[in-house]
Amino acid sequence: MQRLLRGVVTFWFAVTVTFFLVRLLPGDPVLAVAGPGMTEEIRLQQLQLFGLDRPLAVQYFSYLRELVQGNLGISFLRSKPVTTVLMERMPWTLLLTSTALVLTVLLGIPLGVLAATRARGWTDKIVQVSGVIGQSLFVPSIGILLLYTLGLMAGIFPIGGAVKSGLTGVQYYLSVAHHLVLPCLTLVMAQLASYVLTLRSTLIEALGEEYCDLARAKGTPERKVIWKHALRNALLPTTTLIGLQIGFLVGGAVLTETIYAYPGVGRAIFEAVGQLDFPVLQGAFVLLAATVVVANLVTDLAYGLLDPRVRAG
Repeated sequence: MQRLLRGVVTFWFAVTVTFFLVRLLPGDPVLAVAGPGMTEEIRLQQLQLFGLDRPLAVQYFSYLRELVQGNLGISFLRSKPVTTVLMERMPWTLLLTSTALVLTVLLGIPLGVLAATRARGWTDKIVQVSGVIGQSLFVPSIGILLLYTLGLMAGIFPIGGAVKSGLTGVQYYLSVAHHLVLPCLTLVMAQLASYVLTLRSTLIEALGEEYCDLARAKGTPERKVIWKHALRNALLPTTTLIGLQIGFLVGGAVLTETIYAYPGVGRAIFEAVGQLDFPVLQGAFVLLAATVVVANLVTDLAYGLLDPRVRAG
């Protein structure tokens, strides 16, 4: 119950900060819609239409009331519900972030185990050096590097979009997968290092615990000691890290989708900033904040399943 309450408070805080921050953006949203030739009368009409003529406090509580009812408002530029705008983009973002997360875990576990079981060896040193380099790289730098080398120079992968138009059936899905490679690889490279290094450290510690020594004394093969006994405990901190990485993925998706012109929620945020489309900005951040809060609640539950001593409050 305490975790749920904390999640609700976190969500409310994110919604509140977003509401006031978007209104600090320089520029006039009415001008972005009506154009530079509008008269003052038209401007006042548009302000009233958007609800921007009311005091800020009134706008805020009105927005919270609508949000509780599931209404994210109407896009200034598109003149259609924000929910519709975001639901058109959300599947692409879910595809990108979920694929990146799964690949990070599938690659991170064997790499972390490999480094831990060969501690202080050449394999471990290579993993550690690669991890430090990976942690020092930012999403934009990785994205631009991959875009230039594998997209522009080598021409192996598309440099933008999510699918080639006019395709159907199997060709459509192959095109989606082809366009997904570079954005997904960017996110995996940006977060894999943290996962591997964390798992390496916790697994080395777990392998030195008494219960592993006892298992070895009973004649348990080392492979079974690693994968059955030590790894389960070593995964506890990395499970928490996965929850944090989901937040990183959400933020990284905004930059990645912008670099690759990938039509997800992150790209919608980038476009809405330039167009001062407040409802779309607010709705996108609400959606992403809710995703992060729910992901962290699920991580807490998963932590309890991995360690029976941990019980949900």
